[in-house]
Amino acid sequence: MLYLSTRGHPDRKRFCEILLEGLAPDGGLYLPEFYPQVDSATLEQWRAVYAQKGYAALAFEVLSLYIDDIPAEELQGICERTYTRQVFGTDEIVPLRELEDLFYLEALSNGPTLAFKDMAMQLLGNLFEYELARRGEELNILGATSGDTGSAAEYAMRGKRGVRVFMTSPRGRMSPFQQAQMFSLQDANIHNLAIEGVFDDCQDIVKAVSNDLDFKRRYRIGTVNSINWARLLAQVVYYFAGYFQATHATPVGGSPSKVSFTVPSGNFGNVCAGHVARMMGLPIEKLVVATNENDVLDEFFRTGIYRVRGSADTHETSSPSMDISKASNFERFVFDLLGRDGAETRRLFSDELGRKGYFALNEHGSFGDASGKYGFASGRSSHADRVDTIRETWQRHATMIDPHTADGVKVARPFVQPGIPMIVLETALPIKFAATIVEALGKEPDRPSRFDGIEALPKRVTILPSDMAAVQQYIAQHCA
Repeated sequence: MLYLSTRGHPDRKRFCEILLEGLAPDGGLYLPEFYPQVDSATLEQWRAVYAQKGYAALAFEVLSLYIDDIPAEELQGICERTYTRQVFGTDEIVPLRELEDLFYLEALSNGPTLAFKDMAMQLLGNLFEYELARRGEELNILGATSGDTGSAAEYAMRGKRGVRVFMTSPRGRMSPFQQAQMFSLQDANIHNLAIEGVFDDCQDIVKAVSNDLDFKRRYRIGTVNSINWARLLAQVVYYFAGYFQATHATPVGGSPSKVSFTVPSGNFGNVCAGHVARMMGLPIEKLVVATNENDVLDEFFRTGIYRVRGSADTHETSSPSMDISKASNFERFVFDLLGRDGAETRRLFSDELGRKGYFALNEHGSFGDASGKYGFASGRSSHADRVDTIRETWQRHATMIDPHTADGVKVARPFVQPGIPMIVLETALPIKFAATIVEALGKEPDRPSRFDGIEALPKRVTILPSDMAAVQQYIAQHCA
């Protein structure tokens, strides 16, 4: 399997090369040259594998279609070390909870940092450690987080040989619990950089540093944001797991059952993994994109216009991990939407966005495919919506959900279709956003004992301006 850039760079690379590289040399994102196809027979084989051997075995089946430069037995071992009860607290790893008839939550937040990012980040940490040891090299990971990516990356990479983490985050824009999870870590290979700005400023810095090819090569810069294909690939697995739990085996000669997924979305990585699963052949009826007040993605799927916002127009909300106005992974979907036209994708994301701050596909011949061929829909949720949804879900189903998951539940309901399971991807445990839970329910959410008193622990964080040069200088000083 070879990988190409969404912006048309002529090079083709193997998985382990792009694992350590992050962005392509032309600023594009990597995708496989083709999506391996899973027919009905293979789907049923995987259903049996999942039922008999569990999530790690299913992960190996999916990943092995895309990774052919790690020996099969090694890749299988990495999956088995990653997806364990010890790490995720349950043998099911991603159990479904049925709220009402054919309406489910898929629990993705049982990992070390109580957020869905652990599902991919734990795998990424083991892949990095394996490949760096094989090469005898080191890697400096530069990332940006709006809340959950940072802690998931740091917990996955802490103590890993050959890896340093430099994680940028918007100063004061995360919940107190999220900040404490990251800033309380004292491991020497973990560096927290609080940037004076919003998440998009952090993300812009990461991309700019990655596009400084001399600096990137000199300091061995890699990424853990979902611009890294390996992370997105890991997320594909739980779409298959959710499908198998919500449906029955396909009868001989029959058609597979369909499901729909609703995904709380900011950077488009989580739902882009669903797009990849659908392109592989998973029978998904609809992929519903749920946004908060920062509704760049909802606007696109309603109008065909992708219009990024500046820092001043990025709202600070009660679902802060979605306070994003430049959806990096969206480029992967647009590349497919445009028939994999790298030159046109480069023109839109490099020229049009840079010059006008938006591009319009509403008159483009392919735009109708977003809701047709590719099965996307979207909706928007507000603070009042998520508070009401948290309260209603607790009162009706005795289930406490976090604000981002509440956005998903609220947006999902108009898209429920008779006879088709709707699966809402849970994104985090409520304790990470206690203030909103207290507002909705008048009570504190449960806190895992290992996080008791975390907000009072000593903090290890450096405040920097929103400036690429300042971040580069910090990296250079701490890589000496």
